[in-house]
Amino acid sequence: MNEIIREPVTGDVIKGGVHQEIQHDSAFKHVSGQAVYVDDMPEPRNLLHVYVAQSQRAHARIRKLDIEKVRRSPGVAAVLTAADVPGENDFGHAHAGDEPVLAEHEVAYFGQPIFCVAADTIANARNAASLAIVDYEYLEPTLTIEQAMASKSFLAEPMRLVQGDAQAALALAPHRLKGTLNVGGQEHFYLEGQVSLALLREDGDVHIHCATQDPSTVQHMVARVLGREANAVTVEVRRMGGAFGGKETGATQFAALAALVAVKTGRPAKVRLDRDDDMMMTGKRHDFRFDYDVGFEADGRLSGIEMSLMQRAGYSHDQSLPVLQRAIYNCDNAYFLPAATLTGYPCRTNSQSNTAFRGFGSPQANLAIERVMDEIAFALGKQPLEVRLANLYGEHERNITPYDWVIRDNILPRIIDEALEASDYLARREAVIAFNKTSSVVKRGIALVPLKYPVGFSARFLNQAGALVHIYQDGSIHLNHGGTEMGQGLFMKVAQIVAEEFQVDVGRIKITSTVTDKVPNTTATAASSGTDMNGAAAQIAAREIRARLVDFAADHYKVGKEQIAFEPNRVRIGNQLVEFDTLVRQAYQNLVSLSAFGYYRNPEISVDPVTMKGRAYHYCCYGVSVVEAAIDTLTGESKVTRIDIVHDVGKSLNPAIDMGQLEGGFIQGMGWLTSEELVWDDQGRLRTHAPSTYKIPVCSDRPKTFNMRLVDWSRNRENTVYRSKAIGEPPLNLAVCVFNAITDAVASLGNYKLCPKLDAPATPERILLACEDLRLRFSTRTEAQSPD
Repeated sequence: MNEIIREPVTGDVIKGGVHQEIQHDSAFKHVSGQAVYVDDMPEPRNLLHVYVAQSQRAHARIRKLDIEKVRRSPGVAAVLTAADVPGENDFGHAHAGDEPVLAEHEVAYFGQPIFCVAADTIANARNAASLAIVDYEYLEPTLTIEQAMASKSFLAEPMRLVQGDAQAALALAPHRLKGTLNVGGQEHFYLEGQVSLALLREDGDVHIHCATQDPSTVQHMVARVLGREANAVTVEVRRMGGAFGGKETGATQFAALAALVAVKTGRPAKVRLDRDDDMMMTGKRHDFRFDYDVGFEADGRLSGIEMSLMQRAGYSHDQSLPVLQRAIYNCDNAYFLPAATLTGYPCRTNSQSNTAFRGFGSPQANLAIERVMDEIAFALGKQPLEVRLANLYGEHERNITPYDWVIRDNILPRIIDEALEASDYLARREAVIAFNKTSSVVKRGIALVPLKYPVGFSARFLNQAGALVHIYQDGSIHLNHGGTEMGQGLFMKVAQIVAEEFQVDVGRIKITSTVTDKVPNTTATAASSGTDMNGAAAQIAAREIRARLVDFAADHYKVGKEQIAFEPNRVRIGNQLVEFDTLVRQAYQNLVSLSAFGYYRNPEISVDPVTMKGRAYHYCCYGVSVVEAAIDTLTGESKVTRIDIVHDVGKSLNPAIDMGQLEGGFIQGMGWLTSEELVWDDQGRLRTHAPSTYKIPVCSDRPKTFNMRLVDWSRNRENTVYRSKAIGEPPLNLAVCVFNAITDAVASLGNYKLCPKLDAPATPERILLACEDLRLRFSTRTEAQSPD
């Protein structure tokens, strides 16, 4: 797939080609309330509303499930249990058989679906469900990482990635330290909850309007549950109101329940979870515990590291193993690890099955290695930035990851230089230190953190995509592809690519729903690869049609192909300028096909499943964030006061959309690391399951000074669409710097000689405890060093 080299066009240009700032295709609809989501669709006649009843135990056998009163309740059309599943009672994408659509004999977490009620209203369904009698036999739950590690409760054998001899390096290192970091999970908190509308078609087939990132997998899993072939199920997605990974595997169970009710009753059925039920039933970002043993030189360079990554997976496989794999792969972030042993433990617990979330394990791993950088700096009495720079990957040496991928496009040093200048970091660092010497209560912190973010799916088979492009006789264009729109601007970017190929205004292109009967076997819109893959597939399809038009024009107008050039909304053919519409009509009348399917694949990804080594990703994005924060040492409150970001997206396809993603992703990451705390009680019940108790960032949390810049000189050296790079996930990882800035503020209480024992999220309680602990440790250390 080679980039087109086009001579500069004089005169007007197309409206909406690549590299232009074009608003999201649904921007006006979003703010005016006209964007149609699944729950906004007109409800079909005789629609049944489905309520999903949940387990009230974290781990128990179901001795008795009495639903007779439920069945007789007003408005109830059906009550379904596991016994009503005609196919396999399993919606698991990992095909491990551990994710029942409805629990049958045993429940594995508090909130697990055990039966569902279909009624004429959701209120009637909910009221009826409350009449069920469930008799449980208590089983001891495993609720924490520590409990799972003690009992060896794992989903699979531990993963281990080995580079060099870490034990020998640690033994020889002149400096050594050990530490632990606990990192909390995160609720997706998409504005639109889980929702599916199932409609019956001929022959008992089912058409599902579903809020999902992965329509093809929903199609296949629902077919499996129904005991049908995949061609009997069609899944359609026009847009989602946010997803962030939570609608990748998470949507399947509720789509299956809607389909089961529709098939069982012969009536359309809708499952739409309210916020509390959604949070109680669905998985989150994985919480982790990191234990590390680090050896380093006097200049701060790492010589060896052993790290254990203990992941709270939840009750089933879901996406936990690939998330753990990516966490291991991203333990390096931007730093060269000459000798490393990285061991991952997928801990099975009696809690919601944690799942994909923006970053897919990498933010947690980045947080861990950045803690290591801070630990080394405070141990040596150095500035944290000095240690980070000492450990950076090199451009031509020290450029091999622990999984043996050679980094050939490292542009971080240049980006760091730009960030230092743009943020005035060095002067501000001195100002922060000076402020802290005179302020007894409020302390400030500042941090600069680099990012190397590998892009793509490490599972080779996922690196494929398809797209369908039609040109109609009037020159209008229909575009369909396997990517899904969740607010990130994918549909507009892909439309811009097609517009650029034909040199027509983007307004000519009709953006359409993702439907499994148009483009089959799609890959989930995830791993920041939506544009890379679906955009490439659309480009291939457009180029095929374009080549046919060139062949036709050369024959019809009797000119050489080299004399044909597509210009804005017209085509230069020899000395003539022909309107694009005219050429299309002529081609149609001369039996030229104006439809094409484009298929893209990236076969270069290959990883050894045993050693975990190989080329796991396509390319890297790079970025730098500088954050200044303040804490109140009496209350533990914190406030981010300034953010500066310099980020690499290659040659941006749409700077307006990319800047929106950069800001939104960073704020989401900031929330994860400061205010978003998930709390379970000792019975395994999630207590933070609504916005009243789970606090996402609000507008006032965004600092007044928030500077963002996309580097304008970067070009992706890999063969991506117009040399662009991904934007979806990397911005969230940049927010790790918020945690380091807060850490820096706490560290000032010990004159930057000790690393705070601060876990994430850095809630006021945790900050206050970290301040008290550091004061005590610093006082003890000072007394021990006193000559008296």
